[in-house]
Amino acid sequence: MSRDYRDQLRALAKGNPPAEDAGIFGASLSPKHAQIVIIPVPFEATTSYGGGTSKAPKQIEGVSHQLDLYDRFYENPFLAGIAYLDEGQEFVAINREAKDIAQKVIHDWESGVMPKQDDLDRVNNMSASVNGLVYRKASQLLENDQVPVVLGGDHSVPLGLIKALGEHHGDFGVLHIDAHHDLRVAYEGFQYSHASIMYNVLEEVPQVSKIKSIGIRDFSLDEKTMASQSSRVDTLYDSDLQEQRFKGASFHHIIDEFLKDLPSRVYVSFDIDGLDPSCCPHTGTPVPGGLSFAEASYILELLVESKREVIGFDLSEVSPGEDEWDANVGSRILYKLCGAVAKSLRLKPLVDID
Repeated sequence: MSRDYRDQLRALAKGNPPAEDAGIFGASLSPKHAQIVIIPVPFEATTSYGGGTSKAPKQIEGVSHQLDLYDRFYENPFLAGIAYLDEGQEFVAINREAKDIAQKVIHDWESGVMPKQDDLDRVNNMSASVNGLVYRKASQLLENDQVPVVLGGDHSVPLGLIKALGEHHGDFGVLHIDAHHDLRVAYEGFQYSHASIMYNVLEEVPQVSKIKSIGIRDFSLDEKTMASQSSRVDTLYDSDLQEQRFKGASFHHIIDEFLKDLPSRVYVSFDIDGLDPSCCPHTGTPVPGGLSFAEASYILELLVESKREVIGFDLSEVSPGEDEWDANVGSRILYKLCGAVAKSLRLKPLVDID
């Protein structure tokens, strides 16, 4: 680690503005020196409503310079060392080709025409390639004793990371914040659809012993049935959360009780549409209701206070609009997720600022 980087961290701790060409959260840390490494995955081939999530990683990186980096609960997560891998052209090229074909498939479905199996196979193969790339990047970081996290992109992209974490850590749970169950089986024929991520986790990652979903408010009957019948899935529906609050229960009590049977290691899968749409108006599948920014932040704080280890996370479905509001909110959620990792794992600061 260079002296220059240590000076940057100390300057950021004093509240000095970052350089215009600085990296994520205003620092320019080489990934090899970081303890938390963000894998950007600009892939959104299977989006079925709104688009634009492939643009999120780059825009969030830029908007992150606007954050004040001291956090009341996490203090200074950036001092743990947060780096951002280069997006690379492999994801960009796969996304471009897969999205063109996937849009044709979706158009066929909407027109009442059976899509060509060859088109479905090509999209599924390219999605599998994305999963493989993420898996390999995450596995290498884990071998280096670093914490890999994923920034999407649509919600299909973290499967490779979750697989790598399962192989590395063994048993763990998933805290899933989302408006949707994401338990559809090959939605629209896409095996790795954004609407199928939790189904694929159940099918392909046996080390995930429990998925605890919060904010769910838009789902099919099949998904509800699957969630209720699986011993590995627990759901706090948004309507149930609100009903308990209307009857006088505190938000703290409801969430604290819901988190109780999570295992000691937890992965957080955060789809931005789990928030109220005022926080993410351009996300691909917005749904009325949901968590406020403060409520989502408090859930993460309760998770950390429970002494569980946050071993990784993904943030997905941020879709920047003409302004930077969605990316602004996304960058703040990203920073709090990094804080949850740093505090729960007791990552040591890379520099002393006292």
